[in-house]
Amino acid sequence: MSILIDFGRDTEFSFERGLRGYVGAVARAVGVGWESCTLDAGTPAAAYIALDWRLSRFPGHDLALVWDEVHGWAAAIEDATGEAATVLAYLGGEVLPDPRAVVRFLAAVRADDPDAGTLEAPVLREAGDHERLLAMVPEGKPAARG
Repeated sequence: MSILIDFGRDTEFSFERGLRGYVGAVARAVGVGWESCTLDAGTPAAAYIALDWRLSRFPGHDLALVWDEVHGWAAAIEDATGEAATVLAYLGGEVLPDPRAVVRFLAAVRADDPDAGTLEAPVLREAGDHERLLAMVPEGKPAARG
């Protein structure tokens, strides 16, 4: 029985490390460091990247990228307290797209492009099965430190 427990821990460790590397790659691609990121490798797995930008239509709110394993990436604005985020648009497509696709999506949101993503949350996969999700992480993205 201990072999199963150890195997499960190894899978989750590998998943968290791979997801951490992917989120770090996205953060670097949008011009911020790991200190701007939070990660929850539970179920559902989720990530948050705080950005140093504001949109002209929401001048009192910081912009952020949020991700979860069901809906993928979304652009969101933080509320006045910084405790909650309101999604403005979902990228859609893949749950773990190449970081360059996230950069293009963010640029379209910042440019107020009406075709930047979708307002409806896409269901890209069911939460869980982190071993399968780990296999979807784009290749060549080293794990971030921190």
